[in-house]
Amino acid sequence: MSKGHRSQIKRERNETQRETRPFAKLSYARVSTTKACFVLDAIRGKDVTEAESLLLYSPRNASSIILKLLRSAIANAENNNGLDRADLYIAECYANKGPTMKRIRPRAQGRAYRIEKRMSHITIVLDEKK
Repeated sequence: MSKGHRSQIKRERNETQRETRPFAKLSYARVSTTKACFVLDAIRGKDVTEAESLLLYSPRNASSIILKLLRSAIANAENNNGLDRADLYIAECYANKGPTMKRIRPRAQGRAYRIEKRMSHITIVLDEKK
């Protein structure tokens, strides 16, 4: 049989499986997943300083949101994990689909068209260069 209470067993299991790499996550970002992925594809695997400069001068709207998130992930790495900024690179970055706000747009002859304002959950995971 197992040792301890079920919640104690789960707590011990979760601590062994916990992600050790520094990350930052933004939930309910008001940008669609496809638009965020264009920017995320450009910075994936890049050095942190290079990715930051790419985001700073990118013309896309999602780049300002992702730049803020990247700076948060860098701060998490420095403060929580004690890592050096010069050794960091973007190991993973992805955007998952969030909820969609549905709005109505009036059209001709009394018709109504639906407008979908999409949201996404954006995650950036950093790692240290070996």
